Amino acid sequence: MALNFKIYTIFPEIFPGFLGYSLTGRALEEGIWSFETVNIRDYAFDKHGSVDDTPCGGGAGMVMRADVLGRAIAANHSGGRILAMSPKGRPLTQQTVHQLSRETEVSVVCGRFEGIDERVLEAFDIEEVSIGDYILTGGEQAAQIMFDAVIRLLPGVLGNAQSTMSESFEDCLLEYPQYTRPTEWEGKQVPEVLLSGHHKKIEDWRKEQAIKITGERRPDLLKKYLDSKRV
Repeated sequence: MALNFKIYTIFPEIFPGFLGYSLTGRALEEGIWSFETVNIRDYAFDKHGSVDDTPCGGGAGMVMRADVLGRAIAANHSGGRILAMSPKGRPLTQQTVHQLSRETEVSVVCGRFEGIDERVLEAFDIEEVSIGDYILTGGEQAAQIMFDAVIRLLPGVLGNAQSTMSESFEDCLLEYPQYTRPTEWEGKQVPEVLLSGHHKKIEDWRKEQAIKITGERRPDLLKKYLDSKRV
């Protein structure tokens, strides 16, 4: 079954964005995934389409109102997981991406301003998800990145499903270095083992390189990998 994304946003015209191109765009055309947008402003209580107000207790910026967003969700939510893109959410991981790829519908709230009124998050049991320790102008950009990660795992999207199995994060290791022709470029050679045709040696080299790179760049992931081997 196709995976449908239901997107709550004040900028529906942003979608599908870059997801309309390349492999994800082709998958959209083929019906492997789909999306629908809900314009939160359509559920505002005034003619101006106001969706935000000043934060209780003071402070800079504006907060997305619970009554408006809650009204939009109540009118459109048909079940399934509902997420909100937020820098204070749990980090998006490849494990979560795999879980989402097995759903038939995923709803996503794209926040703006200083955030979303906590009461609507609690009322609809919304899971907050972060794509990194930095701030964007809105959740739409983050949502598209998450969608891309999920869509590429759907059956029929990638030409070679085997290619996802050796990617970074699939086994808590970053990916090994990749090379292609020409075998010599500006005095730099492709590692000889990759030209040997010896599959076991190539596999061992790639694992060694993955462990080395992970240790240098993400020691936290290397620890997870080593701990998993001790179980």
